[in-house]
Amino acid sequence: MVLLMLLPFSCLFQLMISFHTCASKPIDLTKGFISLPLNRSNLVVQKPYDVPENHRYSFTNGVHKLWVYSTDKPHSPASKTNPRTEIRVQGYDYSSGVWQFEAYGYVPCGTSGVCVMQVFGSSPPHATTLMLRVYNDSLSYYRAPVLVPKIYDTWFRLNVIHDVEASNVKVYIDGILKYEASGRGGKSHYFKCGVYAQNDDSFYMESRWKGIKVLKK
Repeated sequence: MVLLMLLPFSCLFQLMISFHTCASKPIDLTKGFISLPLNRSNLVVQKPYDVPENHRYSFTNGVHKLWVYSTDKPHSPASKTNPRTEIRVQGYDYSSGVWQFEAYGYVPCGTSGVCVMQVFGSSPPHATTLMLRVYNDSLSYYRAPVLVPKIYDTWFRLNVIHDVEASNVKVYIDGILKYEASGRGGKSHYFKCGVYAQNDDSFYMESRWKGIKVLKK
């Protein structure tokens, strides 16, 4: 403390700025991971079974746009689940190791009561290890806690890291750790993003995604 007081004010100010920058600087979350090859065949669109894919999904200029209505049918006639239009990452199901999902997401104003990203797979009675939901402009871990209070109408970088053996999942937004939770078990997992209606869902739900990556250690 005494040494700091002896520093010229200009040096002290610069030191404070440098410390703040280092403390808040986003880290490279992909370091140490291997990015796995992805093509269109790995990104399977699940949509209401009674409408064509292009009525609920588009891919333009590198952006996946997915939308669904609260009155839509489930993704198969036998399903009892809520309406959804989701990209299911296929070909990279996993049961061990450390896996990461990275993508840029966008949720337009008005979309609410919806899951926009999930890590599927867990031990009963749960079906998922992670759900990121949007309620009235807030991005949350399931229903709570809120991770980002203002999410509408802005692109954000999402990184989700799932360490199966450690039973741990971490959520980063724009390179900053927002939440860490315990895993929920399960023998097989995979990533999904899009819109999947939950409780108190809005009539129209939409999310957009670009730069989707799957990585592993």
